[in-house]
Amino acid sequence: MSNCLQELTGLGVSIWLDDLSRARLVSGNLAELVRTSCVRGVTTNPAIFQKAISEKADAYAPDLARLAAQGCNVDQAIRTLTTDDVRTACDLLMDVFESSGGVDGRVSIEVDPRLAHDTDGTVTQAAELWELVARPNALIKIPATKAGLPAITATIGAGISVNVTLIFSVDRYREVVDAYVAGLDIARAACIDLSSIHSVASFFVSRVDSEIDKRLDGLGTEQARALRGRAGLANARLAWAAHEDVLASRRWAELAAVSALPQRPLWASTGVKDPAYDDTMYVVDLAVDGCVNTMPEPTLDAVREHGRFRGDTVTGTAAVSREEISELAAVGIDITEVCDLLESEGVQKFIDSWESLRTTVAAAMASS
Repeated sequence: MSNCLQELTGLGVSIWLDDLSRARLVSGNLAELVRTSCVRGVTTNPAIFQKAISEKADAYAPDLARLAAQGCNVDQAIRTLTTDDVRTACDLLMDVFESSGGVDGRVSIEVDPRLAHDTDGTVTQAAELWELVARPNALIKIPATKAGLPAITATIGAGISVNVTLIFSVDRYREVVDAYVAGLDIARAACIDLSSIHSVASFFVSRVDSEIDKRLDGLGTEQARALRGRAGLANARLAWAAHEDVLASRRWAELAAVSALPQRPLWASTGVKDPAYDDTMYVVDLAVDGCVNTMPEPTLDAVREHGRFRGDTVTGTAAVSREEISELAAVGIDITEVCDLLESEGVQKFIDSWESLRTTVAAAMASS
């Protein structure tokens, strides 16, 4: 096992795999990664399931034929396939879940991305997915859209553990934390055991650099070029500083006193897009006790093969990170506008993946 993976885990970084498929489960690959690569959780999204079912259709063919014979429609079939995979992964990770006191061993499944701007629909489907997976180590993914925020509160308030996804800005991250805390207040009033409610806040990293680097390249100045590859890390580190502020607040102290658990920041979109950058940068440069880092397998492989552990690379970086964001503003980069754009694009990309998945499943069911 890579020393870097071991050292990250020893520091308190929870390493999760950003991928899941029937083939990965059946082959024993996921179990192997848990044994040998410190993988302690799994995240999924519509794009991951679209790739899994489209590229490994044979693994799903018997179930698709059975569901077609039962008269299931496309959306019912997708829900059955995806919840079956997530349930199996939850069972595989149950030992990690139990040995970590419920902190890790988590598997995420996302509500239909077409509900991203539908609060009531999201709340309803989150409850349905929770019941269908029926495992205590599941996390229901809800996007951090404006409509998603009250859905997060309602879902947490019902005692359902949530992975809040598609967070790009520090301001939106603060709203997500407020939604989580409001949900805990509701759960507490309903006499729900707060220690049973877990949540992570998925803060996207590499997409921020990709969009801002493109704009910096367009400016073409030496000052702009010097800022390439710095926005994603600075933005995430400021989110961590906001997390620390929450933990130091009186309101959080009151909730912690009745066994509430912090909503851990989770670094998502950690695959490096620019080949000029270190392909482990969004892992080793965002290492801090108490975070989660979910990574695609190529990034996990890179950290295993040549990652260089440098200890805690987040604590105490807020002032420098604020200065880097100020430098971006000075050359005309509005990070708030960038993050708003990325959220909108992120929702649409997941919808596009979902529609592609529906097309694939419909064709497979028709031919079975």
